[in-house]
Amino acid sequence: MGLTGRKEKILQAVVDDYIENCQPVSSAEIREKHLPALSSATIRNEMAALEEMGYLSQLHTSSGRVPTAEAYRLYVERLMPRRKLTRSELRVVKRYFNKKVTELDDMLKSTAKVLSEITNLTSVAYVQNTEDATVINIKIVRITDTTALIIVVTNMGVLKDASVHIGPGVTDEYCDQASRFVTETFGGHKISEINKPKKIVKQVKKEYERVFDTVLRIFKSYSHDEMFSDIVLEGSSKILEQPEYANLQKAKAMLEFLDAKDELVPVLQNSDDMNISVKIGKDNEIREGMPECAIVTASYNINGTAVGNAGVIGPIRMDYSKVVSVLDYISRTVQMLPAGESDAVDTDGAESSDKDDRAATDKVKTDDESDIR
Repeated sequence: MGLTGRKEKILQAVVDDYIENCQPVSSAEIREKHLPALSSATIRNEMAALEEMGYLSQLHTSSGRVPTAEAYRLYVERLMPRRKLTRSELRVVKRYFNKKVTELDDMLKSTAKVLSEITNLTSVAYVQNTEDATVINIKIVRITDTTALIIVVTNMGVLKDASVHIGPGVTDEYCDQASRFVTETFGGHKISEINKPKKIVKQVKKEYERVFDTVLRIFKSYSHDEMFSDIVLEGSSKILEQPEYANLQKAKAMLEFLDAKDELVPVLQNSDDMNISVKIGKDNEIREGMPECAIVTASYNINGTAVGNAGVIGPIRMDYSKVVSVLDYISRTVQMLPAGESDAVDTDGAESSDKDDRAATDKVKTDDESDIR
C-alpha cells in the first residue's frame, strides 16, 4: 500500500495538530480545519490505512489518532513546512549576538540561550575540534602593577583570556617581549601538539614560567579530556512543562539523561555530510533505557572550520519546522561572525526598525534548503 498524496496531506494535518495541541486528532477535526472537500468517512478510512502502515496509533477505540515516531521522521523529511523566523524571534537572536563575542565559550553560551528562549525547549551546545585549532598569536597586556591579561588567538578565534600575577616593576616592554616569545614558541602549533609533553615546554625560559603556566592551563582546558565540562545546557526545567513528561518516572529519566553530559556528546554529533540532524525516538538510543525524545542539532563553523554543535532536546511532538528554522538561522549568523568579533550582526538590539529586520532576514534566509536526513 503506497503513501498517496491524499494520505500525506492527512498525515501532515495530524502531525501539525498534535504538535500544537498534544491531543489525539479525529477525522472530523481534519475535515473541518484542513480538508473540507473530503468526507469524514474517507478521512477515517485513510487514517485507518495510515495506522496499518505504522504512521498513526490509536490509544483507545473511540479516540482520535496520534503520530508515531515513524510519522515524525517522514514529516521532517518530506512534509514539514519551512518558515521564516518572526521579527520578535530575529530580535532575540540579535540581542544575544550583538554582544561582543570574543571567545568560543561566549558563542557557546549565547547559542544555547537563544535556542532555549525561542523554542521553549531544553537546548545544549558544545565546542568540538578545538584540539585542532592552530595558535596564531598570544598577547600579554599589563593591566595593573602586578597583573597582566593573556589573550590566546587561534584560527578559530579567541579561545580564552586569563589573568596572571606578575612581579612588581614589570614594564609594558617586558610584556611585549614575553608576547613575542610565547607566540614564537607556540605559534603555528596545534593545541593537541602543545598539550603533549615535548621540547616546546622545555624550551621555556625561567623568567617566563608564570606566563607559560597560565597559557598551558588555557590549552589544557580545551583538551579532549576536559571538554565534557564545557557542554552548556539551558532550560532543563522546560522539559517539565511538556505534557509527555507529566509522569514522574519519565521526567526523572529525562533529567538524569540531561545530567549525564558524557552521554550527550554522541547524540549531538552530526555526520560529516550533514548540516542539520534530526534524531527521533529510537534513533537516540545510545544506552539501554534511554528516554524517548527527539534531538535536533546543527553544526556551526568559524572561518570555514566546524567547531561545534548546538540543538534542542524535547518530546518527539516538537515543532520541527520552528526548531529547524532557528538552528539554520543561528548557524548562518555564527558563520558571518569574524574571528573574535560580532560586527557582522546589527547592533540595534531589540529596538531595531522594520527595515533592519528585513535586512537581517535577507542576509540569512531561513527558508533555504538544509540537509535533513
